[in-house]
Amino acid sequence: MLFGYARVSSKGQNLDRQLVELQGFGVPKKNIFMDKESGKNFERTNYLRLRKRLKEGDILVVKSIDRLGRNYSMILEEWAFITKTAKCDIVVLDMDLLDTRSKDDNLMGKFIADLVLQILSFVAENERINIRERQAEGIRIAKEKGVKFGRPAAELSVNAQRYFALYSDKQISFDEVLENTHLKRTTFYKYYKQYVAETQ
Repeated sequence: MLFGYARVSSKGQNLDRQLVELQGFGVPKKNIFMDKESGKNFERTNYLRLRKRLKEGDILVVKSIDRLGRNYSMILEEWAFITKTAKCDIVVLDMDLLDTRSKDDNLMGKFIADLVLQILSFVAENERINIRERQAEGIRIAKEKGVKFGRPAAELSVNAQRYFALYSDKQISFDEVLENTHLKRTTFYKYYKQYVAETQ
């Protein structure tokens, strides 16, 4: 039986091109499993469902090796599990050499497929690492330029400022401030410190 697997890394990305190619190969729509998750490992909801469905003699079709995953050692392990343990075939549409259906009695073909798989798996993981490094570098440069990340600091309400002033002048107690501003203890200390710094 033919099964297909399609993956993108985030919810905002589109799976359509992969679906068109998988269906064009002949994979029934009901047999295509899709994930919008990172390829850093194989702990993906629908991939795990697909894995349970695979039986000896089935064929798994993916558009490219990086759609299967982006972790070098894990791709090799998963490939070995599917082809040797589960005794299924794999077809990678973007790479004719990665088609295990025609390699059963061809030792040289098997060797070439294994070699190509190792190279492509390495490239896929290397690209994932490079993306993370570029993101980290971009964030570092942005921080150096003064770009703020995370939620903007909340501004104190006029009501809170009034009670902070009264507390600062020792006119009301700590508990009265919390009761009237509805702030939690840790939040109070955070904003009171900010208030003191701004009013000194």
